[in-house]
Parts: sequence; C-alpha cells; structure tokens
Amino acid sequence: MKIALPDTQGRLVEYTLSGKMVPEAVLGPDPARIVYSAAHVVADPFAAADPSGRAAVDWDRTLAFRRHLAGLGLGIAEAMDTAQRGMGLDWSGALELIRRTRAELPDALIANGCGTDHLAAGQAHSLEDVRRAYLTQVEAIQALGGRIILMASRALVSAARGPGDYIRLYADVLAACDQPVILHWLGEMFDPALAGYWGAETFDQALETVLQIITENVTKVDGIKISLLDKDKEIVLRRRLPAGVKMYTGDDFNYPELIEGDAQGHSHALLGIFDPLAPAAAYAVAQLGQGDRAGFRATLDPTVPLARLIFRAPTQYYKTGVVFLAWLNGFQDHFIMLNGAQAMRPLPYFTEVFRSADACGLLRDPDMAVTRMKRLLALYGV
Repeated sequence: MKIALPDTQGRLVEYTLSGKMVPEAVLGPDPARIVYSAAHVVADPFAAADPSGRAAVDWDRTLAFRRHLAGLGLGIAEAMDTAQRGMGLDWSGALELIRRTRAELPDALIANGCGTDHLAAGQAHSLEDVRRAYLTQVEAIQALGGRIILMASRALVSAARGPGDYIRLYADVLAACDQPVILHWLGEMFDPALAGYWGAETFDQALETVLQIITENVTKVDGIKISLLDKDKEIVLRRRLPAGVKMYTGDDFNYPELIEGDAQGHSHALLGIFDPLAPAAAYAVAQLGQGDRAGFRATLDPTVPLARLIFRAPTQYYKTGVVFLAWLNGFQDHFIMLNGAQAMRPLPYFTEVFRSADACGLLRDPDMAVTRMKRLLALYGV
C-alpha cells in the first residue's frame, strides 16, 4: 500500500507502508512489570462550546478507549497530563472522568490524578490554600473508592518558600490518604510552571527532598513516577528508594532500558506514550514475563524514535500526537481535541508520526490510516 506524503518543502514523495503489525498479547494478573497507560480523552466535536471554554468530552468514545487498554491487561492512569489535565480538562471534568472510569471498569487497575488545579490560575495562594486544595481532591477521589496519584502543583511552586514547605505539606496530604499513593515528579519540560519544584534549584537538592518525603511517609507511598526524560536521574533515585517503594518510569524517551532494568533493579511504567503504544507495551511485557529479555527489547526499542518524535519540544504538546494516532487507528471518528490542541503541531510532524507508527507496526488498520491521513493532507491543501 502506498501514499504520497509531502516533504518539508511541500514536494510529494511516495511512501510504501511496511505491512508490519505488533502481535497481540494480554497481560495477566501478575505481570513482570506493573504498567499504567496515561490515557487521553476524546473531545465532542459537535458541542457548541468554544474550544477555550469548558471541556466537551465524548464520554462513550473516551470510555471505549479505556476498555481497550484494560482489555490488554494494562492499568489506567486517569485524569493525568495525557488527558489534557490543566490544558483543556479542569478539575470538575477530571472528577467526572474519574467517576465514569471507575464505574465502567470497577475491577481494572486504575490510579487517579489528584492535584490543586481548581485553584484560580494566576492568583497568589498560600500554603494553606494549597493544602486545602489537595485535601479537597483527595477526599473527592477517595469517596469514589479511587486510588491516588499525587500530582505536582503549580500553585505549590509559587506558595512554597523552600524544601521544608514541601516536606510539611506532603506529610499532611499523605496522612489523609487511605491507600498508598504514587507520587509524581513532573519536569518543567512537560509543564514550565513547575520549574523549581521541591523548592530546589538542582536535581541533587530536589532528590534529597523527595527521598526525605518518601522515607518519612513510607507506609503511605506505593511508588513514585519520575518524568524528567533523563534515565540517569531516574536510576539514581531508583537505587535509593526505600525497600518496597516502586519506581514508575515516566521517561517517554528511555522506557525500554528502564523497564528492563539492571542487576540493581528495574522500573515499572506509568507512561503517556503507552496510550498509542498500548499493544506493543502489552506484548513486550508479556515477553519479559516469559524471560525473553531480547524479545522485549526487540519489540520496544523500535518504538523509541516514534516516542521521541511525539514528545519532542515543546513537550507539553505531545498530546496532539497521541490523539492523532488514536484517530488514525479508529478509536475516534475525528481529530479534534480539547482546547483546540490538534493545531499545536505542524504538518511535517504528522507525516513523520504516520511513517514512524507504520514502521513500528502500530497502524492497526492500514487502509483506514491511509484514508484518514489523506483527509488531513487535504485540509492542509495537499
């Protein structure tokens, strides 16, 4: 099968699809690694609301995609950055998403983003404001029986005056959690407003603060997700975690190596890239569970160029690539996103994502993908 794709000068170049397809696999109840996919949401393209206003979500399609993930045996990281949390999806929408997913998949492995994003943006907030905001979301999620991922807070960055404020505030919030939580260390490449998180100017300073929080509240911490796109920093933290506390990689650039691990340990996964890569993730971890480390790497290593492309700078717009692939693969009938985010990448990005996904065997219906790619090209005047 062939399609003519434009190069960066607009010249059409014939591309022949690879014909590859990732083999199907379903993870069992005790996989070699715990795998969470941070899942996107499907916008309602028929809503009359402006993209800059309240999120209009197609709940049927959004939940259908979560059934797809759960059907592969993957966990779901709900209402996180991949769901455009704080970039189209507000707290009330996030809570509704958490509620619906919990009701739809009561037996699935689900952890839910808990933050402070209902605080008014651009206003000064005190530490007490931030504490109350966290506790409001903790209470609401736990009232639904949900597990918590304690997300980084933009408001806390501006309110805190040093590491001590983070240590005290996290202790208070963790004390209110009825199950061990996953902490979330999100780098500023994902959200520039989080620069200086943990009250530190350097990684080494931040590392000591994080370890103190975990050590002093170890019974309340299941693990920590670190999203710094730096494998060495993740490994340094992983090797210093207290016994029983898991590392969940959030490194969408180096995940194969980190999940495989080394003689001193390994990372589990909580990744936005495992939304479009879900079939490959399930198959690879199934191979790992069978002791086939070479097969695991042979499945996941070829996906890294696609991941690095989707998450290229400005990294916060990676959701556009995630939803683009969901559309190409038939999980939704349109390529419209909350907050108009489908416009946040240029045409050459989409053509490269198309090629790279095909090379990885991640176009599950090539005929459909080609048809939809041609529609997008026509929109751009090709």
